[in-house]
Amino acid sequence: MNKRNIHVGSDFDDFLADEGLLEGASAVAIKRVIAWQIAEAMKARGLSKKAMAEQMHTSRSHLDRLLDADDTGLTLETLSRAARVLGRRLRVELAA
Repeated sequence: MNKRNIHVGSDFDDFLADEGLLEGASAVAIKRVIAWQIAEAMKARGLSKKAMAEQMHTSRSHLDRLLDADDTGLTLETLSRAARVLGRRLRVELAA
């Protein structure tokens, strides 16, 4: 039986899990949403990347990594600092 036929009728998450790709795909999806939210909040506040980085007490290159939708290597501390500068709260939860 062709391995591709095994996934007929299953959902996409099942397929990704079976292929060992679910965690990575989920991390990238979450990061893309977070990066978009930060960029939109920066626009709404009229903050340039330079100003945002200065207020976060970080480098512009570090901010660029935070805004890179595909770079999933960020810390809660970095997200918390970004949220604070943007007048937002950071909420992290484990969902069932």
